Amino acid sequence: MSFFSYKLIGEKMKKLVFLIIFLILVIPSNIKAITTEASSVILMDINSKRILYAKNIHDVRSVASISKIMTAILTIENVDIKKKVIIKDEIDKSYGSGIYIKKEEQLTIKDLLYGLMLRSGNDASYSLAVNTFKTEVEFVKQMNILGKKIGMKNTTFNNPNGLDEIKGNYSTAYDMALLGSYAYQNKVYRKITSTKKYKLKTNMNTYIWYNKNKLLTSYKYTTGGKTGYTKVAKRTLLTTASQNNLNLIVVTLNDGNDFNDHKNLFEYGFKNYQNYNILKKGKLTIQNNYYKDYELYIKDDFNYPLLQEEKNAIKIEYEMKKVRKIKNNMIVGKAKIYLNEELIHEKTIYVKVIKKETFFNKIIDWIMKHDK
Repeated sequence: MSFFSYKLIGEKMKKLVFLIIFLILVIPSNIKAITTEASSVILMDINSKRILYAKNIHDVRSVASISKIMTAILTIENVDIKKKVIIKDEIDKSYGSGIYIKKEEQLTIKDLLYGLMLRSGNDASYSLAVNTFKTEVEFVKQMNILGKKIGMKNTTFNNPNGLDEIKGNYSTAYDMALLGSYAYQNKVYRKITSTKKYKLKTNMNTYIWYNKNKLLTSYKYTTGGKTGYTKVAKRTLLTTASQNNLNLIVVTLNDGNDFNDHKNLFEYGFKNYQNYNILKKGKLTIQNNYYKDYELYIKDDFNYPLLQEEKNAIKIEYEMKKVRKIKNNMIVGKAKIYLNEELIHEKTIYVKVIKKETFFNKIIDWIMKHDK
């Protein structure tokens, strides 16, 4: 083979290599593989509950200290957080992570909540339990009642902290995402779980607590969360993050690389999904002759995260019922929202009785306004 032939083949190879590199770099890929070390993982939109990524989300596992989210929200909903308490014998059974409070030490419920969520204080969890429902047994009973109320079908709480050497708290990534989404709606909870540092002086000690959730300092969109670890559960983590009106939650169970995985999952969500306003609160414009003399409305917005290619796949159907005696603010129908033929949400439609403006009424109103 001549030198000319070698040179020609070399030039073709260069062009081929260049073309391959160009295609890799320039042509975008809509599919991004997500890999995590977690046994179970979920990425969910907090407001709509749409699942954006899932892996073994219904597997029941020990969840360790992320179960303290239930302890926190149950306390916040049932007792004045400004209430002052004196630490008693309830902390005798505490072991593992703690804030190391002492008997006869005086704190507020608020202080204990910060110790619970920032430092994962097991001693704080026992004190909160007895100062909210008098006994730990009753507190745990109420944990399970609230869990069922918010849809946690595969969850059993046995203590207020997640310790599992004797009898732990068992749940799923999906159920814990429901719990985290529920708690997120509470302003007090959001403030506590987003706090990086908390200072406290009691009658016995001065404390400075730093949040164990490293994402609060390493990932700017983080809004809160809770860490967890036991030998049985391994590392568990629940975190929330917000960007461009999109509020997301991630739960990982048994994940040795949890902080990095959470960041990557949030980035995937924010990069690929946008929060769209599907229905706006207030007056609905619907072609319906039966209610043409009335105003139809819904009470709140409906927003939903969508991929770019899903925008035109949303369809809304209105199902109206004919009511013989129409009264103000009566339920008269529902709006059914579909994505690719799948029903994703229903909104209740209400009716408002509008005062008819007759010529006679206009004269009376004019006289009333000008009568001195």
